Amino acid sequence: MAMGPVPRRGHGRKRAPMAEINVTPLVDVMLVLLIIFMVTAPLMVAGVPVNLPDSRAKSLDQPQKPVQISLSADGKTYIDEAEVAAATLPDRLAGIASGAGKEPPQIYLRADRALDYGRVMTVMGELSHAGLTKVSLITNGAEEKR
Repeated sequence: MAMGPVPRRGHGRKRAPMAEINVTPLVDVMLVLLIIFMVTAPLMVAGVPVNLPDSRAKSLDQPQKPVQISLSADGKTYIDEAEVAAATLPDRLAGIASGAGKEPPQIYLRADRALDYGRVMTVMGELSHAGLTKVSLITNGAEEKR
């Protein structure tokens, strides 16, 4: 059955089809959806579990030997293989930055998974303060799961 004007009996007139769209319900629905998205968007970002230590990224080729800084689970800091006290770390990093010549070396930062994130950020701040800005975070290569 085709939709169109329905003839009325007795009057002989045809009713004109309604050509207007009522936008008020559309605006109401859109405002409700906007409010829902505004409320739930921050919750989605905060609720995402992040497991950073695994990565499938390839290693980078380096022209000069990088300096490796390791943070163990018990809180000890190592530069290459030598243990460094927390109090002498800024001086050692400044020495690395000044002794590198015209370009500071690449820094590889390795931190244990169980270590406090604040401790890692403290070392990153000391690296930045010493002028060592080429820092790479080292992770374990994750096996591809199928």
